[in-house]
Amino acid sequence: MLEVAVFAAGCFWGVEDVFSSVPGVVATRVGYCGGHTDSPTYHDVCHYNTGHAEAVEVTFESVQISYYDLLTVFWECHDPTQINRQGPDYGEQYRSAIYYYSEEQHKAAVDSRNDLENRHMFQREIATQIEPAAVFWEAEAYHQKYHQKNGGGCGF
Repeated sequence: MLEVAVFAAGCFWGVEDVFSSVPGVVATRVGYCGGHTDSPTYHDVCHYNTGHAEAVEVTFESVQISYYDLLTVFWECHDPTQINRQGPDYGEQYRSAIYYYSEEQHKAAVDSRNDLENRHMFQREIATQIEPAAVFWEAEAYHQKYHQKNGGGCGF
């Protein structure tokens, strides 16, 4: 059965690279989520107060990979303790966030975050936002599979 998950973990190019290589993930696309502006562009998200995060929509085959396993990939591919930044990228659009589509996804996200905090997996408190999924606005075509089309990799 196909399901959808949305994660924000910094620059969406590298995050898409990570998720697109996970067995059971059948599609990824980058875009913007969690903001208050309709039809945002990359320029809008980077230069104006749209409230959106750069995010990756992950379509996955739930009989091959669980949502909880995708959460593990999410936690491992970035530093969830940083607020509004990842590596050299800073700004609200680079925040760490999980956008959930169901109560099951919400519970799994909260449980996985709490498990990491209880095991003291990070030296600082996890700053990841866990919010209901809003409209996912697909980014411009040149952002889709950016590293795959242009070379380069992610810093994870």
